[in-house]
Amino acid sequence: MAKKPDPSTRIADNKKAAFNYFFEERFEAGMVLQGWEVKAAREGKVQLTDGYVVIRNGELYVLGCMITPLKSASTHVNPDSIRTKKLLMKKDEIRRLIGKVEQKGYTLVPTNLHWKNGKIKCDIALAKGKAEHDKRDTIKDREGKREVERAMKSRHR
Repeated sequence: MAKKPDPSTRIADNKKAAFNYFFEERFEAGMVLQGWEVKAAREGKVQLTDGYVVIRNGELYVLGCMITPLKSASTHVNPDSIRTKKLLMKKDEIRRLIGKVEQKGYTLVPTNLHWKNGKIKCDIALAKGKAEHDKRDTIKDREGKREVERAMKSRHR
């Protein structure tokens, strides 16, 4: 029998999103998944890197979130690894997000998938795209932090 995952564990992170966007607000949404997708998520077969959120008919959907089916998937199920997945949020939150997304430059980006109370949740962020010079600043900051960490490690030896 499969071991139950720790309810607070992360399944997948979208590190590329933090590099490409400034996050204004973060939200947590439930996901409508099929059984084989939950089993694959338990095994860590999820990739969020190319994922994005769209709004259709007042509902939120995640596109580009790839869940690789397990080899032991049922024979009568046809798994589609890049299937569009519906996100579950309260209507007033969705309406507020729609209002913000319609403003210039805002988009919705999935930032991570995690377990919460035995269910898979998706963190989404209301984000604004970074300009090229902002991305270069991010790289400089990251390299500066690495150099400081290396200097601190060599000092302690």
